[in-house]
Amino acid sequence: MKEILVVDDNSAVLKQISTILSGHYDYSLARSGEQALKYCGRERPDLVLLDIEMPGMDGFECLRRLKQNPGFVRVPVIFLTSKHDRETEIKGLRSGARDFIRKPAEKKILLHRLEMHLSIAEYQGRLAESVVLMSNILGVSVAELIECRDENTGGHVIRTSRYMDILGQDLLERGVFEYELNERNLDLFVRASPLHDIGKISISDKILLKKGKLDFEEFNIMKGHAAIGANILEHMYKRTPTQDYLKYAVLIAASHHERYDGKGYPYLLKGEDIPLCGRIMAVADVYDAIVANRVYREGMSHEEAARIIFEGEGTQFDPLVVESFARSEGRFSEISSRLHQKNAERAAG
Repeated sequence: MKEILVVDDNSAVLKQISTILSGHYDYSLARSGEQALKYCGRERPDLVLLDIEMPGMDGFECLRRLKQNPGFVRVPVIFLTSKHDRETEIKGLRSGARDFIRKPAEKKILLHRLEMHLSIAEYQGRLAESVVLMSNILGVSVAELIECRDENTGGHVIRTSRYMDILGQDLLERGVFEYELNERNLDLFVRASPLHDIGKISISDKILLKKGKLDFEEFNIMKGHAAIGANILEHMYKRTPTQDYLKYAVLIAASHHERYDGKGYPYLLKGEDIPLCGRIMAVADVYDAIVANRVYREGMSHEEAARIIFEGEGTQFDPLVVESFARSEGRFSEISSRLHQKNAERAAG
């Protein structure tokens, strides 16, 4: 059953509306904007009925603060008001309210409006999920096409996304980057990660598929893929600014080859000047590059990869991310073991 939060400083109004809602919806009551914000900090109602004229924090200010929370962007808010003048209506709609209900509320009108706005919100939610799914599929498909050029079946982009998620979840659990990392950001990091090497589209097959070691000039050309990829993704983000994950895709593409000691490329960033998403991707990308087969060598064991990651702590990699790798090492080993098993079956078959 859908849940409605009713916010009003008038006890009689709360009683009247709760009587109407009873049996149709779950509901919670708040007597002030401050109480409403505290409640929404713990729970996520499906719709908010919000009084405009309240002492202290009025409805407009309460709505403004609610909408600062990304999780409440799509939660419909309907203003409750005893006055319905043009200026109030315009101000309410501009502030993000979906509708107005006059007090005292008439039962049939209130229930009809609630059903309508909840249905619209549900449809918008499904539509948004479809857009995210299509965007993810497109991003991964483009990344796989690029990865296939260097004899990789596209598994690299899937595995590195999983490693990014594993590391990020551990960092979240430990709370070590509480001002930079939350569930929403991590979701965007993971969605963005398959595009980290999109700049390789500009690298010739002669260099990308070379079986021997790259010479100085070739390596400099290869290094250019980071900045090129960031530039490609930045143009994509400018054309589709609603796709927030592309903002992080730009950062990841640009920074996943930077080193914690400042000796990476392309911008010689150091320490926490490197975006957090890039510091996490650096560990995920290097680990998978070591355990996966490459055109110039066979994949190495998990133990060898882990040793290289640990040796790079504080020089190539952020020590806090390496600590998360150590805490999650078993999950990395499981994924790489399945990779080695597939490679062995392919070689035997």
